[in-house]
Amino acid sequence: MMTHHNPDLGTATVNDPRPHAIVIGSGFGGLAAAVRLGARGYRVTILERLDQPGGRARRFRQDGFTFDAGPTIITAPFILEELWTLCGRVMADDIALVPLDPFYTIRYDNGDVFRPSADTQRMRQEIGRLNPSDVEGYERYLQESERCFEAGFINLIDTPVDTVPRMMAVMPSLVRRRADRSVFKLASKYVADRRLRLALSFHPLFIGGNPLRTTGMMSLISYLEKEYGVHYAMGGTHALVEGLAKLIQSQGNSILTGADVDEITFEGNAATGVRLADGMTIPSDIVVSNADPGWTYTRLLRKRPAKRWTAKKIARSRHSMSLFVWYFGTNRTYGEVDHHTILMGPRYEHLLTDIFDRKILADDFSLYLYRPTKTDPGMAPPGCDSFYVLSPVPNLEADIDWETAAEPYRKKLEAYLEQTLLPGLSNHVVSSKLLTPTAFKDDLLSIKGAAFGIEPTLFQLAWFRPHNKSEELDNLFMVGAGTHPGAGLPGVISSAKILDKVVPHASQFA
Repeated sequence: MMTHHNPDLGTATVNDPRPHAIVIGSGFGGLAAAVRLGARGYRVTILERLDQPGGRARRFRQDGFTFDAGPTIITAPFILEELWTLCGRVMADDIALVPLDPFYTIRYDNGDVFRPSADTQRMRQEIGRLNPSDVEGYERYLQESERCFEAGFINLIDTPVDTVPRMMAVMPSLVRRRADRSVFKLASKYVADRRLRLALSFHPLFIGGNPLRTTGMMSLISYLEKEYGVHYAMGGTHALVEGLAKLIQSQGNSILTGADVDEITFEGNAATGVRLADGMTIPSDIVVSNADPGWTYTRLLRKRPAKRWTAKKIARSRHSMSLFVWYFGTNRTYGEVDHHTILMGPRYEHLLTDIFDRKILADDFSLYLYRPTKTDPGMAPPGCDSFYVLSPVPNLEADIDWETAAEPYRKKLEAYLEQTLLPGLSNHVVSSKLLTPTAFKDDLLSIKGAAFGIEPTLFQLAWFRPHNKSEELDNLFMVGAGTHPGAGLPGVISSAKILDKVVPHASQFA
């Protein structure tokens, strides 16, 4: 992979006449942006302050185990395939994507399980098993989910909404779909069984949203999963990061790790490049920030008074929850455990309110357990399993000292997993690592330690989010979870597609 530390940029650029684009941050949004800018004639330099590309999709290796740091659920593979096509290549040549069946197992507090899949007949049976009278309601829900997919995904996900007329153009479809109604309310309209209501409404948690107030438009995820499947990339999600890094290299462009951007430079009203923490200045024709927009505007542009995204406005914005993640390896395998398991706690609405609004660390929890070794034994040494368990927790607006709270909380999760899915766990853990909300703030520079940027509430979507074409400076653009269309792999990769519509072609700088 073409990554360098503390580069001498002078030598790489002498013979390259292409206009220069700098991308700050190498999360999926930044990587996808670099591929698209390269395809449009730019020489691209990605600057990544950590020691490896990927952002939230970093990889941790220890004790022979491989851990994906962040995103693990791959939907809408066509969004990724498009990036390879732009480079005249085929994704399947570089990445082995495996469809998962079932998509995941949902395990309820009373021991009931629900296993969604793409198979219509099997889905009818699964729903009928929990509540026969909800089969028809589920099918009507799926039709509404498809309409939301048309309105919210096909028509909106890669469309810039950076002007009021553009926002007005998308309003009618949002009104028609009752975008003011939450996912949970929408699911409750169609199905009566509480377990099914939870199964159809928890998805916003994967993009930082509270199912009790995230717009019902996000029900589109149900249709997206059914139509396009849920996939796993062999080698872990970070294999996609490596694949994109190779694409960027094939375009003659580079990713520089250990490059900490201290500020975006500007003259008059236009961005002119960046200054690194070591004082080095790198000029460019355009700058694309894949950093948290709050960080970009309050820190990287600290020398410039903000027009719209003032420090006060960013502080006032509702940010997503954070995450507590325990990565662990075991010296035995748990063959019964699925690739993805959602463990629903005893409470739903009240727990969500504790996390998002009351901002307290509740005694109970709902968890997501990831066991890639189910599909990909190479993620652990022979006879071992690689896991992570993720608990949504309040962001750093909460009064929680993670220095002291982390280990007791990890022990609680361990005890719960030992009782439910992983017998004898505490005797079999041979590798362990924790990620707390503090790491989101310190390593990933997320405002308030939020795991997914600004929360996707109705008045923090589309035009209300930081725009892909910055409102603050010309030649500055934004991609990633905190901008439009939002968090999640399809969202951040689509934020880069929007650049094709708002960034001038390189020929205009030549």
